[in-house]
Amino acid sequence: MTDLIYEQPLNEKVRSYLRLENLAQQLQNNVTQDQQHQCFFPLFSLLELTERCDYRTELLKDIDRQVQQLRSICYLQEADSEQVNQLIQQLNSLKVPLQKPERIGYKLKQDKFISALRQRFNMTGAYCNFDLPQLHFWLGKDWPQRKLDIQQWQEQFKPILAPITLLLNIYRNTAEFTRISAQAGFYQGDSPHPLSLIRVKINPIYNCYPTISGHKNRYAIHFVDFSLHRHTQETIEFSLATCG
Repeated sequence: MTDLIYEQPLNEKVRSYLRLENLAQQLQNNVTQDQQHQCFFPLFSLLELTERCDYRTELLKDIDRQVQQLRSICYLQEADSEQVNQLIQQLNSLKVPLQKPERIGYKLKQDKFISALRQRFNMTGAYCNFDLPQLHFWLGKDWPQRKLDIQQWQEQFKPILAPITLLLNIYRNTAEFTRISAQAGFYQGDSPHPLSLIRVKINPIYNCYPTISGHKNRYAIHFVDFSLHRHTQETIEFSLATCG
């Protein structure tokens, strides 16, 4: 069985990044294959999140912070200077769309088709053709036409989703997985430097999943038996990565 990876953010910024990344992945799945109207849930969720918060300022600060850190390691003997410089260039190029004055997703809010669907989509069972005849018409289009529409909607969020994807990859790559034993299904750790993300990799053969709690310097992991719905007393072998 393939190992499963569970991730727990340790600050609100990374929590938001992971939520947006998850929605972006759901939307991308609807670009790669025809899943009818399933694209609208991640699309409307992205709209709602970007209405609540303008992520651009935080992202610009985060990009500048990462560029500064990368420049500080660029000349270390063990560093691949070419790869580091390419990463710096990528990060700097992603700043340009974030510096434009338009709000993220504003064109979608002006789209009458999207606006009409969004108003009704939270209603239970409101996908019938008598509720939303315009949706019924759109679903009747050929898949290549609908795919193009979804790609254009997805493009509205690229200014924030592209840097978030790259920043999360950088966070994840700051730490490698190490093998750990959790006695009686419990493990606790700490770190002298602030952490942003805990990653747990475990084989499903244990029939357990982790519940992770903590803050930037301390964390605890309990493994819960999926069938018994309580913490296991077994020794669990898993892999752990603590990302700064």
